[in-house]
Amino acid sequence: MSTESEVSVEFATPPASPYEGTRIGIFDHLKLSSYWFGSNFAWGCFLGPVLSSEMERLAPSTSAGSLGLLYFFGALPAIFVPLIFGPLSDRCQSPSGRRKPYILGGAIIALVGIAVMATAYQGLALIPYIGGYLVLQIGSNIALAAYSGIIPDLVPPEQRGIASGYMAVMSQVATLLGVLIGGSMVDKGLNTWLYLIIAGVFSMLVAVAYFGIRESPLTGLLPPFSLPTYLKRLWIDPRKYPDFAWVWFTRALMMLGFYAIQPYILYFLRDVIGVKNPAMAAGALGGIILLGAAVSGFVGGRISDHTGRKPVVIASSYIIAVAAVSLIFARNLEVALAIGVFFGLGYGAYISVDWALGADVLPNRADAGKDMAVWHVAMTLPQQLAPLISGYVLQAFMVGKIVQDSEEVAKYGLGGYAVIFTFSALCFLLGGYLLRKVKGVK
Repeated sequence: MSTESEVSVEFATPPASPYEGTRIGIFDHLKLSSYWFGSNFAWGCFLGPVLSSEMERLAPSTSAGSLGLLYFFGALPAIFVPLIFGPLSDRCQSPSGRRKPYILGGAIIALVGIAVMATAYQGLALIPYIGGYLVLQIGSNIALAAYSGIIPDLVPPEQRGIASGYMAVMSQVATLLGVLIGGSMVDKGLNTWLYLIIAGVFSMLVAVAYFGIRESPLTGLLPPFSLPTYLKRLWIDPRKYPDFAWVWFTRALMMLGFYAIQPYILYFLRDVIGVKNPAMAAGALGGIILLGAAVSGFVGGRISDHTGRKPVVIASSYIIAVAAVSLIFARNLEVALAIGVFFGLGYGAYISVDWALGADVLPNRADAGKDMAVWHVAMTLPQQLAPLISGYVLQAFMVGKIVQDSEEVAKYGLGGYAVIFTFSALCFLLGGYLLRKVKGVK
C-alpha cells in the first residue's frame, strides 16, 4: 500500500526538460503553444457565434435560459475531468512522454463530440446536441488537463513569461479566426461546412503538438494507485500554499465576470445596439477584442518577466472592469467596437501573465498536471455558473419577441444587460484588488 511520503518521494524528481539550459526559439515556442491554437479556434467558433445562434433555432422561445443551461451542464466535465486526467498524466510512463498520450486521446474524443453536434443540429435535435457538446467537453478537457502541464514541465522559470505570451498570441489569434470565420459562416447558413473546418483545424494543430513537442518519458517504479491518497492529494491547503489559493480565487472572479458577458454579446448587439446581422457583428466585436488581446498578451508576457507578474495583472483587471461597465452606455456598433479594443488590450495582458503567475505559484512541479487541473477549476467553475445566472437575469428582463431569420426569438431589455455588465465589472475590480494578497512572487 502506498503512503503519502512514498508518493512525495516518487514524484519529487520529474523528468528533466529537454529545453532546460537552452534559450527556447520562436519555432519551439510555436510548437509548445500549437494545441492552444487548435483548441481556441474551435472554442472561438462555439462560444462565439455558433452556440448562441444555433440555440435560437433549437430553443427559440427560451434561447438565453437554454444557453445558460447548456453552459452549466457542459462545464461539469470541465470541472471534474481535469481533476482525474491531470493527475493520471503525472503518472504516465509512455515513451512519448507524460502528457502527449492524453492530448491525443482527448482530441479524438473531442472530434467525436463535434461530429455528434453537427449531426444533431442538422436534425434540430436538442438532446443529442447537448450530448455531443458534453462529449466534446470531456475530450477537450482530457487533452487540456495534460496540456496544462506542458509549460510548468518544460519551460524554465525565467522564460515562462515569454512562453505565456506566445500562448496568449496563439490563443487569441485562433479565437479571433474562430469568431470571424464562425460568424461569417453562421450568418450565411453554412453551419455544416463550419463544423468540418473546426474539425480539420483542430486535428492539424493536435498533430503539430503531438509530433513537435519534445518530452522526456517518466521512468522508474511508481507506487500503486491509491484512491484515498489520490483524493487527499487533490486538496491544496490554502494555509500551506496561500499564494496558490489567492491566484486561484482571483482568477475565478475574473472568469466569473468574463463568462457572465461573453455568451450573450450576440443578443446584446441584436437587442440594444440593433444590428441587423448579429452573428456577423458579434464576430467583428470579438475580432476587435482578440486583436487587441493578441498584441497586449505578447507584450505583457515579456514585460512580466522583467517587472513581475502582479503589476501587469492588476492593471489589466482594472482596464477590463472599466470596459465592461462602459458597454452599458453603447448605443451603436462603432462605440461598442471602440470599447472592444479597450477590453481586448486589458484581457490579453491578463490572460498571458495570469498563466505565468499560475505556473509560478504551483506547489510542486512534479505534480504539475494535478496542480494545474486544480487551478483550471478556477476557470471552469465560473464558466458553469456565470452564464446560468446571466441567462436567468436576461429571461427576467424579457420584453417580447422579434422575428429573426423568419423565426420568432426572445428579445431582452437593457436593464438585464446593465445588471450583468455591472456584476462583471465588480468581479474584475475585486479580482485585481485581491491579487495584492499574493506575497511570494512579484
